[in-house]
Amino acid sequence: MGNLAETMPFAKLMGVTVIEALSDRIVGELQVRDDLCTAGAILHGGAAMAFADSLGAIGAFLSLPEGATGTTTIESKTNFLGSAKAGVTLRGECTPVHRGKRTSVWQTKITADGKPVALVIQTQMALFPG
Repeated sequence: MGNLAETMPFAKLMGVTVIEALSDRIVGELQVRDDLCTAGAILHGGAAMAFADSLGAIGAFLSLPEGATGTTTIESKTNFLGSAKAGVTLRGECTPVHRGKRTSVWQTKITADGKPVALVIQTQMALFPG
């Protein structure tokens, strides 16, 4: 399978690692580094959102309808449920909520040491040529 996150420059820069990639479940990890943190060595909310966005994009790509050439995020909502300190490894589990011809909706649960950090729901739009 290789690390699908390696095909996305920003995910690669962040250090996203894909552990499992199926059309109905994507699991990834992200080491919380100092450069992904805000004050107090706490994970920046944007880093959590970008981590989830990367996993959802992979799920949407693996689930593209016939004729589609790619996908893009058109909406994302994040509920922050806890914090993560520098040095911990985040785990993200992303599953589809809806898959249609033009759009799909993905839910990502992010945890650190088994404790909830964020719940992200994003909508992906399938891109077609022309």
